[in-house]
Amino acid sequence: MNFDVTSYPYPSRRNVMYAKKGMVATSHPLAAQAGLDILKKGGNAIDAAIAAAACLTVVEPTSNGIGGDAFAIVWVNNKLYGLNSSGPAPKGISIERLKKDGYDEIPKFGWVPVTVPGIPAAWAELSKKFGRLPLTEVLSPAIEYAENGYPVSVGCAKLWEKAAVNVYGQFKNMEEFKYWFKTFAPYGRTLGVGEVWKSKDHARTLGMIAETNGEAFYKGEIAERIDRFSRETGGYIRKEDLEGYKPEWVEPISVNYRGYDVWELPPNGQGLVALLALNILRGFEFNSKDTVDTYHKQLEAIKLAFADGQKYITDPLKMKVKIEDLLSEEYGERRRKLIGERAEMPCHGEPDKGGTVYLAAADGEGNMVSYIQSNYMGFGSGVVIPETGIALQNRGYNFSLDPEHDNCLEPGKRTYHTIIPGFLTKDNKAVGPFGVMGGFMQPQGHVQVIMNTIDFKLNPQSALDAPRWQWIKGKTVEMERGIPQHIAQALADLGHDIRYSVGFTQFGRGQIIWRNDDGVLVGGTEPRTDGTLAIW
Repeated sequence: MNFDVTSYPYPSRRNVMYAKKGMVATSHPLAAQAGLDILKKGGNAIDAAIAAAACLTVVEPTSNGIGGDAFAIVWVNNKLYGLNSSGPAPKGISIERLKKDGYDEIPKFGWVPVTVPGIPAAWAELSKKFGRLPLTEVLSPAIEYAENGYPVSVGCAKLWEKAAVNVYGQFKNMEEFKYWFKTFAPYGRTLGVGEVWKSKDHARTLGMIAETNGEAFYKGEIAERIDRFSRETGGYIRKEDLEGYKPEWVEPISVNYRGYDVWELPPNGQGLVALLALNILRGFEFNSKDTVDTYHKQLEAIKLAFADGQKYITDPLKMKVKIEDLLSEEYGERRRKLIGERAEMPCHGEPDKGGTVYLAAADGEGNMVSYIQSNYMGFGSGVVIPETGIALQNRGYNFSLDPEHDNCLEPGKRTYHTIIPGFLTKDNKAVGPFGVMGGFMQPQGHVQVIMNTIDFKLNPQSALDAPRWQWIKGKTVEMERGIPQHIAQALADLGHDIRYSVGFTQFGRGQIIWRNDDGVLVGGTEPRTDGTLAIW
């Protein structure tokens, strides 16, 4: 991997980092350090990733929790493996039942969008297949922080207060939301910066997951608690849904971009969107990052990719087109020809028939992990199971109640999923894991980070520091202030609806670890959050 070791010409408070024996990149310092501690105790990159992930459910509950989903791409013994640990809709829910219950659309919060959580199963499965240390030891740092507490970070405190006031405050008097406030606002308010938060319920739940390798969550006491609370407060999920759940090992999918293979997981995740965009963009030449032509083509490609993704991505067993057809060179060329000199409204094509945390970990033996987990929209559904600390996700919100839609709601079906891990290889050798979390920003972040790396030769930190854009809908694009104003104006003249944003969280939060030919690890972490690289 050849890149410019100097900084990109935008302010950053971090330098690119180098290490030999191990590296863990996360959005919270305590989680990164937990992963590194596990490496030093004899664990491998997989153990470190699990430890960091479990820790993040405690120290960053504003973005993820035990009740969410997870995906992973793992490089072990010179082979790539993919894990889809996203859960399906309960078997007792359907379009017909929701219509009968008075719903015309799926709400964001409450029991309706709750799907079967996959995170505990992901930890157990990764540990069983590739881990070196017992899960009890790997989860011990997370249990320690949950039991004895930790000081709340700046970024987390702001998101926590926003969730309590602007999101869940409207549901405060409803029975199914009562335990969110009891768990996350125990003093009648959320905790401020530097205040110590602890959750003994969360610690006890993590302990049961560790001691039973996840069985307690899906078949034991925790499953029974979820079932009971669901029945008592009008939920749809049952113990039978949890008992029948298993994560799935899948074959990652890729496109070759200028000699590098860019890997994502297949649907139901939206990693396909990033590959669709890169499949279009690889037919152009880009000589400079900050030009009107570069931004225009990137924006038009991502719009076309999303049009296809939002049309076709759903549970892989229900998809009506083949992935290889969508990623074919011929289809990429057809979509590429739709990019003209002005901004266009996106539309899907017809191929020939034939509230998230991201982390990366690597060890000195060559093992590498790209891992992501989320509850969605911050804390998720707002439903917290009493005496467990478990905040349940609201992934079902992405289902459609239109029975003709490819991603329509069905019992036991997995929905279009936003969280995606990425991985880069060259000549069948690992370059490393990368990811940018943040809802529908994620494939857009993947495209920008990969182009920053391959086309513009930026080192991992500079690739993350560079200002980002996000296509919202139609011709609307949000941009960070770091993008030059004359470029924004020129894009507006081409028909793009450009809006500068003063916020940071909507542009995603990323991590990168590359391995050089000599085995040295090179990492970058997100400057828009409390991102940290723990190195050895």
